[in-house]
Amino acid sequence: MELNNPKTVNGWCMYDWANSVYSLVITSAIFPVYYNSITTAEGGYDKVDFFGLSITNSVLYSYSLSFSFLFVAVILPLLSGIADYSGRKKLFMKCFMYLGALSCIGLYFFNGSEDVELAIICSVLASVGYSGSLVFYDAFLPEIVTEDRVDKTSAKGYALGYIGSVLLLVLNLVMIEYHDAFGFVEGQTAVRFSFLLVGVWWIVFSQITFSRVPDNVYNQQPKGNILTEGYHELEKVWHSLKRLSVMKLFLVAFFFYNMGVQTVMYLAATFGSKELKLEDSKLIMTVLLINIVAIFGAYFFAYVSKIKGNKVSLLIMVFVWILICLGAYFVYNEYEFYILAFVVGLVMGGIQSLSRATYAKLIPKGSIDHASYFSFYDVTFNVSIVFGTFAYGLIEQITGDMRNSTLALMLFFMVGMGFLLLIRVPMHRVIKTEEMETLDKYAFVEEDNSGGR
Repeated sequence: MELNNPKTVNGWCMYDWANSVYSLVITSAIFPVYYNSITTAEGGYDKVDFFGLSITNSVLYSYSLSFSFLFVAVILPLLSGIADYSGRKKLFMKCFMYLGALSCIGLYFFNGSEDVELAIICSVLASVGYSGSLVFYDAFLPEIVTEDRVDKTSAKGYALGYIGSVLLLVLNLVMIEYHDAFGFVEGQTAVRFSFLLVGVWWIVFSQITFSRVPDNVYNQQPKGNILTEGYHELEKVWHSLKRLSVMKLFLVAFFFYNMGVQTVMYLAATFGSKELKLEDSKLIMTVLLINIVAIFGAYFFAYVSKIKGNKVSLLIMVFVWILICLGAYFVYNEYEFYILAFVVGLVMGGIQSLSRATYAKLIPKGSIDHASYFSFYDVTFNVSIVFGTFAYGLIEQITGDMRNSTLALMLFFMVGMGFLLLIRVPMHRVIKTEEMETLDKYAFVEEDNSGGR
């Protein structure tokens, strides 16, 4: 297959454009604000009934997110092994995409506190669909570009995602603000219609990706039971991972700092609503600001990595995240919140795109098990969110103050930085010594010819 083909690369990047509307509209902007508003009674009573259990609305939301990512972490490794063995990454990606998109459409029917169960179930399934599709999507990256273009391509995907999601969010905001002109009797109906639009957008633009990314690049011809063979494929990658010391250390570092990154992204709007009492419109505009700035952040830190290396670029961003968490503890007015949001946007896009690109570079050259390798990355991604969102909700429940939760996030970033300091991201990592059938015959070589990057 031809690498660095512009049509293929652009098609791959379009999935970021397609699915990022879920990240922005459903997880960060409109849905959390709508959920918090519709489940909070007059007088500020924020308890909801969830299958007979009385629980704080924001705590329930945090726990539901934790469950969704934990579920994905459990099922993805085996599915990725099956996908690598059968060559059906695109099929699995489609299945998760449709699950997520249709669940977003299902949120249209969430119309009151009596529908909390529906809202939580649909939001969990949407999260499963989104997270599940990403492991197969990410696995295409080392199959479509050469290593020298991984950082830039990953950044381009995230940048397109931010642009597309911002466009749909703006459309939704206009539709909600001027709902009469769009034929809606009330603004609440327009809000729910925005969830439907997310699902439709996700489905429609994903077709561009599916029409352009390669299918079964290595011409896999499955024989026998794909379930057991998929397990063996995963087992093979797991044993090879034990010998890849840099990759293991990177995954540990990623686990800790990603706990902080994703928790901030998922619960920033909730923090502004509960701690600063910001109006819904101001919260949504803040999320919009973050995503616009993130476009430039993704490209800027890709450039920094080109000059100084991936490790230096990541360390800078993690240090900035530590300052963000410390600053959040002392934020008491909306203007301070806006400044903090600007800084969050600057490092949010960069740390996501560069983390994905760095891991892609660490996959052994010559390997065809990209989905299996990326399953460990995405399992780390998902489990870190489980711990992060759960810890955030638990600390709030125990102390009654979200500000204490931000200090816990700061500790996660500090541990992540410590592990990052221990690794090298070398120029040349794996040398293929001969034609081989397993990774056992690959030699891992660290060549620090880039200033210890």
